[in-house]
Amino acid sequence: MEIFDSHTHLNDTPYQGQEADFIAAAKELGVTQMAIVGSDTKMNHDAIALADKFAPLYAIVGWHPEFAIDYTPEAEATLLKQLEHPKVVALGEIGLDYHWNTSPREIQRRVFRRQLAIAREHHIPVSIHSRDAFEDTYDILKDAHFEDFGGIMHSFTGDATWAQRFLDLGMYISYSGIVSFKNALEEHESVVTIPEDRLLVETDAPYLTPVPYRGKQNQPGYTRYVVEAVAKWRESTPEHIAAITRQNAHRIFGIED
Repeated sequence: MEIFDSHTHLNDTPYQGQEADFIAAAKELGVTQMAIVGSDTKMNHDAIALADKFAPLYAIVGWHPEFAIDYTPEAEATLLKQLEHPKVVALGEIGLDYHWNTSPREIQRRVFRRQLAIAREHHIPVSIHSRDAFEDTYDILKDAHFEDFGGIMHSFTGDATWAQRFLDLGMYISYSGIVSFKNALEEHESVVTIPEDRLLVETDAPYLTPVPYRGKQNQPGYTRYVVEAVAKWRESTPEHIAAITRQNAHRIFGIED
């Protein structure tokens, strides 16, 4: 079984200096490739550095909505240069976060629209963060000529109705460890409705640790347990879910087998 963790933060502080160990541990669990996701200039830089150092790793770079208030012309100039790196496979994570509100909502929406325009100009897919903001996220995506570049609803937490609305835009839908939680009823409802060619899995490590390690620090290898949870709800096998989600990750990210 070969699993692709489509969204993880191995560039985050808990893993610093131990990245090779976590990559090795992931491989033991069948997680052989992963996309390392940035959120600002430094995290983007560190994602690219890891992708350069380790062949099975790829980078996603962008400005997270929590930090939208710090998105300056200088930050954008750096981001445009980072997007040129050959192992950068998407722009993200970008979107809206109305839970924390660390950046004013209007600034979040403006920075989100701007990064979608960049994605369209560069023909690169996007990784979307949307927390407590599905309606505005959907409206902005719908107006962004999304069909020109495509992307992923990362760590999707919506029901089947919302899943279908984003699928109709052409999105891929990615599930994190939340889908393994027994009370995550909306995720259990929606995950069974996703077409096989639009389904992805992720850890979002160090966050959202799946069962059976819920409550402990997450790590990329635990994508294995996300795969098992998705297989359970879809009445499939982990081997099948691993295979189709890996194939889908390669397709959306433009990675050759």
